[in-house]
Amino acid sequence: MLILLSVAIAPALALLSYFYLRQDISEEPSRLLLHTFIYGAILTFPILFIQHVLEEEQVFSSIFIHQALVTSTLEEFFKWLVLIVAIYKHVDFDDPYDGILFGASVSLGFATVENILYLLTFGVNEAFLRALLPVSSHALFGVVMGYYLGRAKFLPMKKARVEMFYALLAPMLLHIIYNSILITTGFKLIFIVLFMLFLWVFGLSKVKKAHLLSRKKRLEYHEYYMKEEI
Repeated sequence: MLILLSVAIAPALALLSYFYLRQDISEEPSRLLLHTFIYGAILTFPILFIQHVLEEEQVFSSIFIHQALVTSTLEEFFKWLVLIVAIYKHVDFDDPYDGILFGASVSLGFATVENILYLLTFGVNEAFLRALLPVSSHALFGVVMGYYLGRAKFLPMKKARVEMFYALLAPMLLHIIYNSILITTGFKLIFIVLFMLFLWVFGLSKVKKAHLLSRKKRLEYHEYYMKEEI
């Protein structure tokens, strides 16, 4: 059991550490990141319950609608909602790159519990594939979500609302595409490899842009305080 838990948790911790260590502006409180991770982990249970009820009641007869559209929409909406309600207004969310960290953290919290439940059911033989696909994809969906929330945090309200909408829409669409590929039959491996490569490039481009936004914000604050002293 200990080995299984270690194998299930390790990919999420490795990915979160990777994005944390890429932060080159300021340190983010580890306690708030831990709380965000726990929020994402707790989210797993109500989401799985809702998905189970929908499946048992056969609300959607189409596998595509249930797996690709409903599952993706539910997961990304609840992760977005947690970030908006519990994190967005927090005093420690004070830098655009923080959005990347919090987005990745809530997503990896969800992915970790999902991974544990999956490996408990099917065994550790799937652990490597799970790390490459579901865990890393959730992390990157969270990065994209967090990027737009990081932008929204430091914009006027009208523009911020647009960015907050993008924070929900962009990862939702990416997740729908990801799930759609998984439920197809022909050339699934080729398409999922290509999509994951795209997702990594796209996600890391958002990380780079978040770094630039953070540097710009720090420079503006520095110039403002310099003028105040003069």
